[in-house]
Amino acid sequence: NGYYYSRWATCFHSSRDFSDMVLVDNYIFNKDVYIQFNSTVGEYVGYTAHGVYNAELWNKDPNFLQQERAQVET
Repeated sequence: NGYYYSRWATCFHSSRDFSDMVLVDNYIFNKDVYIQFNSTVGEYVGYTAHGVYNAELWNKDPNFLQQERAQVET
């Protein structure tokens, strides 16, 4: 009887020097991913109407987008 929100950020790599690192940052509402950042794509992708709306806003903000892209390095 409520809402479920979570955010899962995961890094994937197969090389020892992390040169192929991929960051996937999922925003989840009621157990459904509604927006995702994938470092290979380089921007946010929305999967619901609300997610598409937020993805468009976040992708237009160069500072916000650059901060997410820099997370791969950390």
